[in-house]
Amino acid sequence: MSFFSSFRRQAVACSMVLLSGGFALAQGSGEVWPMPTSFPAPPADVPAATFPLPRLDWPARVANTNDRAQKLADSIQLIFDGDSITDGWQGRGKQIWADRYARFGAFDFAIGGDRTQHLLWRLSQGQVDHLRPKLVAVMIGTNNLGNNESVEDTIAGVKTVVAEYRKRCPDAVVLLQAIFPRGEEPGHPLRAKVQEVNKQIAKLADGGKVVYIDFGDRFLQPDGTISAEIMPDFLHLSEKGYGIWADAIQPVIDQYLKDSRP
Repeated sequence: MSFFSSFRRQAVACSMVLLSGGFALAQGSGEVWPMPTSFPAPPADVPAATFPLPRLDWPARVANTNDRAQKLADSIQLIFDGDSITDGWQGRGKQIWADRYARFGAFDFAIGGDRTQHLLWRLSQGQVDHLRPKLVAVMIGTNNLGNNESVEDTIAGVKTVVAEYRKRCPDAVVLLQAIFPRGEEPGHPLRAKVQEVNKQIAKLADGGKVVYIDFGDRFLQPDGTISAEIMPDFLHLSEKGYGIWADAIQPVIDQYLKDSRP
């Protein structure tokens, strides 16, 4: 049995366990009842980063977001997904989002704190069902590393996310973005781990439906440090940081969505 066949089998089993335990999202209401107190752990032979699991603190948000996306399905040409850094497009990056991406019916599914397994669970819950985006911009994995998951498992998780988006949005191009550098100093212990993950996920680029871009060096000072002006906590972006991000991916946006401009 292949890894992905095994993965799908385990994901279905997980969903059945959740349902049998009384976990359900009320359709269209965003309510969750009854709220479970725990979820099953991944099987020992399956990397946690590749096994779809929800978080106890956000099922209602996922349900509401999915409901909102379905109502806008016909207009969504551009999707962003990931963790708090991508979620920040609706905060510090909100004005840039309005100026650059709103015209494409852009939709941001990202949730702060998410790891690859959480994004996979969101996808398993119909997040992009009936959506036909032209471009899907994904960045995920920094929270896996920050929660002491291994480099290898984080890579496997990112690979699985890309595979799932390719399966669920087959006509879209996946814009896979390298994980941003983090930590003020170049010697921060997570810097090397981020670089190793990026080195490996870069190989997912296929010259067609998966485009990879790494612009992390744009956030660094000449000495390799990160300025608080760009990342106030050396992880999350300031408004200036979102401007750097937007400029870096604009050529890709123009390439795949230029014909959609009003």
